[in-house]
Amino acid sequence: MKRTIGLAVVLGMGMLLATTEGEQAETPVKTFMHAKLAHSQSVLEGLAIENFDQIAKSAQSLTLLSEEAGWRVIQTAEYTRQSDLFRRNTRALTEAARKQNLDGCTLAFVQVTLNCVECHKHVRSVQQARLDVPNPMPSLGLTR
Repeated sequence: MKRTIGLAVVLGMGMLLATTEGEQAETPVKTFMHAKLAHSQSVLEGLAIENFDQIAKSAQSLTLLSEEAGWRVIQTAEYTRQSDLFRRNTRALTEAARKQNLDGCTLAFVQVTLNCVECHKHVRSVQQARLDVPNPMPSLGLTR
């Protein structure tokens, strides 16, 4: 009995520490991206079970997320183009769901997914390029 209680206490503390560490590491961008991922997963579930209301609601949520200020993680013309394309694709997904067009929803979701991958590649390349730039003022101890 004591062993079971001890094990429960250890597991509980481990879960608490894991949650605390995860919460501390969570940045606004990560929180935003997790919301985007959750809505995307909901779209996929809606496609699998042919639930057009779920698809439409999740697609609308994706569109609304992309219109928030927190969406803009970098300021480049390509990022703006990718964001516009994302909104166009999520609106097409919403419209196909309203028309209960499963093939149209599926195609639009594939486009949204491809758009996400391309945009994330762009963001990573910009971030890497920023890391590759040498420090212009090393003698002052300033870093990027």
